[in-house]
Amino acid sequence: MPNEKRNILTGGMILITLGVLIYLSKAGVYSFGQTWPVLIIVIGICAIIQRIKDFGGWFITVAGGVFLANEFFGIELSKYSQYILPAVLILLGIFVLLRRRKHN
Repeated sequence: MPNEKRNILTGGMILITLGVLIYLSKAGVYSFGQTWPVLIIVIGICAIIQRIKDFGGWFITVAGGVFLANEFFGIELSKYSQYILPAVLILLGIFVLLRRRKHN
């Protein structure tokens, strides 16, 4: 996909999402403070659409999902932080190994 089309897709999706989130906030359905992680998820999904193997897009999407879960369900990451870092490191290590194996 040419760069111009990528920028248009990402910019358009961000503007639409921002407009919907502001509308929901003004209508009193959800506060913008609760729904801001949706913007991060949209950015990640746009990156994934542009290149499915983009690890950064997947990481951004998952991070947005974690923030959204924190906002809506009150999941306190501090309780799980002792497990999150090792899990992320293990997953990154697996990713690096699998990626290296594909190149060999």
